[in-house]
Amino acid sequence: MSTRGSPSPDSPEDDDDASTWTGTIRRWLLRRLPPDKLLPDDQPSYVASWIYVFGMATIAALVVIIVSGLVLSLNGPQWYHLSGLGHFVNSAHLWSVELFFLFMVVHLWGKFWMAAWRGGRTLTWITGVLSFLVSIVAAFTGYLLQTNFDGQWIAFEAKDALNATGIGAWFNVANLGQIFMWHITLLPLAVAAIVALHVVLVRMHGVVPPLDAAETDSQLQPPDPALSDPAPSETDGGRP
Repeated sequence: MSTRGSPSPDSPEDDDDASTWTGTIRRWLLRRLPPDKLLPDDQPSYVASWIYVFGMATIAALVVIIVSGLVLSLNGPQWYHLSGLGHFVNSAHLWSVELFFLFMVVHLWGKFWMAAWRGGRTLTWITGVLSFLVSIVAAFTGYLLQTNFDGQWIAFEAKDALNATGIGAWFNVANLGQIFMWHITLLPLAVAAIVALHVVLVRMHGVVPPLDAAETDSQLQPPDPALSDPAPSETDGGRP
């Protein structure tokens, strides 16, 4: 069976699926997102470098942000201002945000100096930068939701700046209900969607190799023997 996702020869319905929109979508997805790329069981040797750790650390911090933020939103400001457990969850949410940006900045700078847009990875790089920009807006709305003097001060200072740019009419940072909607619904969904797309693109195109190993740029999994020359003795040798 081809790793490009072509229909299995033992499936009698494959010919009929050629005229259906579901069959077309399935083949398109399998051709571009084969399971052996989405869930690899091996990595290139250069992934052992520490520079490749910060991307996964960023995602781990994002998971903590979402879980702790969900707990905070369900219990409300009075709980995380007055309860001991609320203080702990609120602090965990804050520090996971700090780590999230620390890991993301190191990840972005590391990939910048590695020219991570090589090998058809331009969209991968763009989604990474876009997730950083959207995360800044999400963090800003989080500071507005502290429901204390700091949050109020930041809101009214920011309101003047947004009014000066002409967007204060529909993005009212002094409206606590509107900011709640942005911070706990719209922006988290946007960040999660962009990060998910970023991860899928990494799986599709493989992890970018170091600059001095460009000729060994391979996909995440080793070559499938079923796709190589049928004579193993001929393929075991060096590449031409």
